[in-house]
Amino acid sequence: MYSKSSILDVRSFREADTDTDHYLVVAKVGERLALSKEATQKFDVDRFNLRKLSDLEDKKQYQIKISKMFAAFEKLNVSEDTIKA
Repeated sequence: MYSKSSILDVRSFREADTDTDHYLVVAKVGERLALSKEATQKFDVDRFNLRKLSDLEDKKQYQIKISKMFAAFEKLNVSEDTIKA
């Protein structure tokens, strides 16, 4: 179930009103989740590959893509402002 290293703190309460001859025991348990190195490396490489920006052609394509996105956002903001007015 739990290993010894998972139990962080244990306390017993002798004064607890449980109407039995047992004591109330409360424990804090902490667990760690582990991912394989392959999964974390794949996620980082697929999402952020900053080495591609050192290539001039890739850098230009990225700048064009970002400028198009900002232009689209500006059009959305302008159309929302005209609707509100």
